[in-house]
Amino acid sequence: MGVKLKELVEDVKKIITFENLLSKTIAIDAFNILYQFLAIIRGVDGTPLKDYEGNVTSHLSGIFYRTIRIIEKDIKPIYVFDGPPNTMKMAEIQRRRIIRQDARKMAKEAQDLGRIEEAAKFAQASSKLNSVMIEESKELIAAMGIPVIQAAQDGEAQAAFLVQNGDAWAVASQDYDSFLFGAHRIVRNLSQNRQRKVKSTTISIDLEWFNLNQVLKYNHISREQLIDIGILSGVDFFPGVSGVGTKTAFNLIKEHDNLENMLEKNIIIRKKPISESIDLDTIRQVREIFLNPTINKDYPKPKWKRPDSDKIKEILCERHNFSEERVESALIRLKKKAGTTQKRIDSFF
Repeated sequence: MGVKLKELVEDVKKIITFENLLSKTIAIDAFNILYQFLAIIRGVDGTPLKDYEGNVTSHLSGIFYRTIRIIEKDIKPIYVFDGPPNTMKMAEIQRRRIIRQDARKMAKEAQDLGRIEEAAKFAQASSKLNSVMIEESKELIAAMGIPVIQAAQDGEAQAAFLVQNGDAWAVASQDYDSFLFGAHRIVRNLSQNRQRKVKSTTISIDLEWFNLNQVLKYNHISREQLIDIGILSGVDFFPGVSGVGTKTAFNLIKEHDNLENMLEKNIIIRKKPISESIDLDTIRQVREIFLNPTINKDYPKPKWKRPDSDKIKEILCERHNFSEERVESALIRLKKKAGTTQKRIDSFF
């Protein structure tokens, strides 16, 4: 679901350009970006890209071509993959599964009725990653010479730790959950096309940058209070208190300081005592997930290597029928960025 913090971060958002990220190392939340690719790299009827055997390839296309665009901007990406989910996330995972199932059903019904735009909309919401797609994504990223970090649990928590540990400058994600995990900076829309068609209109997609300290200072809150706002309005590990959005959660925390005080007073929210929606043990468990997440602290130091062209062509062209001409052309761009001498390769990779 992703924590809803837009109302709290919008006023400190900075519109930046790729030049602002020159030589920066960016930890990319892999699952977040792969789901983007699955949702947006599709045909006009919403059908994802597929090879001749019917295997979905939208995610591989996104990784390969859009990551090259990022590298061409002198940005050094690291892909961070989720590990096994925290048990408190299982309810959210089941909720998403039901949404995808319903979306697939509605997409099929819309297709049968010839409602192409409607079918495409529902098809985007039906995207699903499976273990084969995940492992092949890792394989392709590694073949491109880009570091892959395996998280112990939540990828955004691991990416935030990379930033805290000085191995990355910012987290790239469409969500703001990394702030709750303590990431200093978030970049949004890194892999998005700079323009998008919405019905008959073309809109610009800005590259956005957010700083955690600025968010906290502007709103006069602590990170712990930001977490409590998230818990009240809903996070992946707790659905939130019914009827409470970001603004209401913010006002409640500003008034009562923290969730413990709200429970002690048993304040009424939407005509219901808060104790009917959440208890002290749940508050502390969810808060602990954000303040002290399960992290892979023994990850290998990120290193960028020479791209393996043969392996890339084997994955894309031999397994999945990608156009050899297009892949070769993209590989020339990738090699050009890497440079022709070992010294230049080492300076970037």
